[in-house]
Amino acid sequence: MNTYTVAFEPTATGYRAHIPDLPGYVAAAAAMAETRELIREAIEFPVEGMLLLGQAVPSPTAHVEEIQVALG
Repeated sequence: MNTYTVAFEPTATGYRAHIPDLPGYVAAAAAMAETRELIREAIEFPVEGMLLLGQAVPSPTAHVEEIQVALG
């Protein structure tokens, strides 16, 4: 099982998500829970296809970290 970093961002109509390690894999929905489920599907379906075709699945490499910055 691989664990991919997913970035969630608010939009004017809900939320969007993308995976830095899998360019082009995106999802968007009105609710965060739906966006989360759609991005999971956006990862699982193509990866299952890669495995069936004997292709290499990209390994997770992205790293997320919070950095505090003093302002003013």
